[in-house]
Amino acid sequence: MADADDIAEFRSLVPLLSAYLRRAHSDMPPELQQLFESAGLGPRHGAVLSFVLSSGPVSVGDVARQLSLGLTNASQLAGDLTRAGWLHRESDPADHRRTLLTVAPEHRRTVTKFLDRRSAPLARAVRRLTPGELAGFRAGLTAWVEEIAALD
Repeated sequence: MADADDIAEFRSLVPLLSAYLRRAHSDMPPELQQLFESAGLGPRHGAVLSFVLSSGPVSVGDVARQLSLGLTNASQLAGDLTRAGWLHRESDPADHRRTLLTVAPEHRRTVTKFLDRRSAPLARAVRRLTPGELAGFRAGLTAWVEEIAALD
C-alpha cells in the first residue's frame, strides 16, 4: 500500500510525463508536421489518429468515450481527419447502421513510425523490468487510467 512519501514521489513525476506528452506535435517528423499543418490539424487530431491506429477499426462513439470527448467533438475531429485523407469511414459489417473509422492505408506506415518513435522511451523502460515489476507497472498504470476515466 502506498504511503504519503510514495504519493509525493509519484506526484513529482507527473509534470515530467505531462511535458513529454504535450510535446508530441513538435516531435513529429517535419514531413508529418507539414501534412498536419497544411490540413489544419492539431494535437487533438493526433490523439484521435493515434487511438484509431492503436484500437481500430472503431466508431466515433468509441473515440469519444476513450478520449473523454463529447460525441459532437469526436465526430468533428474524425470528420476533419477524413476530409484530410487520414481516416477512412467504413460500414460495420456486423451492423450496417454503424460506421467504423480506420487509418487510411497510405498513411498507416507514417503514423505507425511516429507512434513507435514516441513510444520508444516506454518500450525501453519496460524492457528493463522483471516480469513481476512489469505486472506491477501494468497494474499501476491501469489503475491510474481507471481513476482518470472515473473523473468524467
